[in-house]
Amino acid sequence: MTLHDLEILLDYHYWARDRMLDALDPLTPEQLNRDLGSSFKSIRETVAHLFSAEWAWYERWHGRMPSAPLSLDLFPDVPAIRQQWSAHESKVRAFVAGLDDTGIDRTIDYTLLSGAVGSASIAQMLQHIVNHGSYHRGQVTTMLRQLGMTSVPSTDLIRFYRAR
Repeated sequence: MTLHDLEILLDYHYWARDRMLDALDPLTPEQLNRDLGSSFKSIRETVAHLFSAEWAWYERWHGRMPSAPLSLDLFPDVPAIRQQWSAHESKVRAFVAGLDDTGIDRTIDYTLLSGAVGSASIAQMLQHIVNHGSYHRGQVTTMLRQLGMTSVPSTDLIRFYRAR
């Protein structure tokens, strides 16, 4: 995997994030917070988890090891989620832009929120962020359908490639 490959995956990740957030715009606060019985009970909690996990990986790249996820209170509604995540995207893109094909292979030792320790290359961590996003966006799609939405935008990777 090259730096260019990872940059394309990040483009996809943020393209898919934006499509997901656009789909959340019409939700009422009750719908956004309704317990829908997923791995994170509500759409808001699922999306906050997605952002918080991405934030935690970014922190690890800088030698900081968060011991707790970001507070759900930071994400009261879709505009707040969008604002926080867009600002964070700028930091992630700046970090990645400062790498080269050798830099992406740098291994970082880290501690997960659970306290478990691990080690992975920056490239592996970036691929994980994208894959993790796909997993939870799929859950959000299911939850939107549980709320009665019949037109949920596709965030499939092939759709991204076609759009480009």
